[in-house]
Amino acid sequence: MPSTARQPLHDLPPPPTERPASARVFTLPTRSSPDAATQQANARLVRLIKDVATLDRAAFRELYDATSAYLMGVAYTVVGQRELAEEVLQDAYVKVWHHAESYDPRLAAPMTWLIHIVRNRAIDVRRARQQEVASMVPLSEEQQAHLADTVGDASIDPLHLLQRHAVEMNIQACLHSLSAEQRQAVALVIYRGMAHAEIAKLANVPLGTAKAWVRRGLARLAECVGAVS
Repeated sequence: MPSTARQPLHDLPPPPTERPASARVFTLPTRSSPDAATQQANARLVRLIKDVATLDRAAFRELYDATSAYLMGVAYTVVGQRELAEEVLQDAYVKVWHHAESYDPRLAAPMTWLIHIVRNRAIDVRRARQQEVASMVPLSEEQQAHLADTVGDASIDPLHLLQRHAVEMNIQACLHSLSAEQRQAVALVIYRGMAHAEIAKLANVPLGTAKAWVRRGLARLAECVGAVS
């Protein structure tokens, strides 16, 4: 019997490449008197979500292809930045993958359920971003140069380099205020020049998670360095 344990989802398709049309507020379908085409489309989405609940990756891909462009627009409308909207979309579909079994078509139409997931995640990301921007103290050019000046031997662990330079700059407490994942991600960005996607692949986590580690780690480090300088 095949295992029913839900495995991590690492092959989520990339977000739609086209920018949403001016991020307009989209008109949601009404509940009254759906026509035959709407009923058919809803039935298809209900079937796909039920199949996703059984770990059917083909159904997940079909669901993504059928809904991602619209949901990308919903996310963009809330956060107002394409990069953040892509993060929202990734996280939302990961949640759909893990919680598809919770969907009840008697309580909501499939698109209503999906939009609810995307909007909630988008609101969380927007609030977190606003808090980060409000508390961020940018590193000075001198501080940035000091951190990135010596890349060192490629065989040296980038985290070790970050820790060594933290000692030189007397910001060990700042560095230890980051989570272990944030420290590692920041070190890979500074000393290996790795992109978010490369870090996500290396850590075997969703792209949105890797982006959050880097963004929040750098913001926290900058804030702490500014406070002690």
